[in-house]
Amino acid sequence: MSGTARLYPRQPRHFKPLNGVRIVTLALNLPGPVAAARLRALGAEVSKIEPPGGDPMAQMSPALYRALHKGVPVRTLDLKTAEGQAALQETLQHSDLLLTAFRPAALKRLGLDRRSLAARHPQLSAVFIVGYPGAQAHLPGHDLTFQAEAGLIDSARLPSTLLADMMGALLATEAAMGALLQAKLQGQGARLEIALSDAAGFAAAPRALGMTAPGQMLGGALPEYGVYACADGLAAIAALEAHFQRALAQVAQGTTHRSIARWCKSHTVAQLTALAQQHDLPLWAWTT
Repeated sequence: MSGTARLYPRQPRHFKPLNGVRIVTLALNLPGPVAAARLRALGAEVSKIEPPGGDPMAQMSPALYRALHKGVPVRTLDLKTAEGQAALQETLQHSDLLLTAFRPAALKRLGLDRRSLAARHPQLSAVFIVGYPGAQAHLPGHDLTFQAEAGLIDSARLPSTLLADMMGALLATEAAMGALLQAKLQGQGARLEIALSDAAGFAAAPRALGMTAPGQMLGGALPEYGVYACADGLAAIAALEAHFQRALAQVAQGTTHRSIARWCKSHTVAQLTALAQQHDLPLWAWTT
């Protein structure tokens, strides 16, 4: 199965609502860099500060690291030293928003907690990406544990993507834009927390509320909404609306699980793709 990586928002080339906004990010791994990349795509001037050991993402996926940091100047600072701290504070003095992914204890040690930032840089907004919200923000976790807690993992197989991290990046982007707007309207920085466990819970809401759980409406109960084997791959069909169901019934000669499965199995990916275009069907087929 092939897929397309979409790290940046699709919008007109000249749509840059964040032109002139200066953002400093200290966030490593995935959610923070994704959020920073999307904010840069919206016109913000983004710079990144990394520790002497660098960002682990650069080792885990060099290609993804390069894609997320395209056009982003990266500076190495040891924030545990007085020199590093002085350089950071000077940078923050001329910035509009700080993005971090440290736990509360580390933020406090670095003088980047809410109280310290409000005292030193009242004009500065901040988005703190943490694992868990509020009093639980000190607890460890990663995408895998957040997805498991949200009920998004049904077997011993690893999930196919880092859903909590990517959803968390979108929520962090949303929080950043809201904080910047409030700061502009009120004249002082807003400081917001985004929890990746909340991001996973948000993504899991349709399942938690019974819509996509096994056997439910979008969890296998509807023959017109499912993944079927075809002659040389798989086909995802989502013929939910009545006009799609009528079209599917006509081309597949029925809309039972058995009739759709038989129709898919007797056609190749190329044939199903052509039929979907001909009959205006929401169907995506791919070879395996």
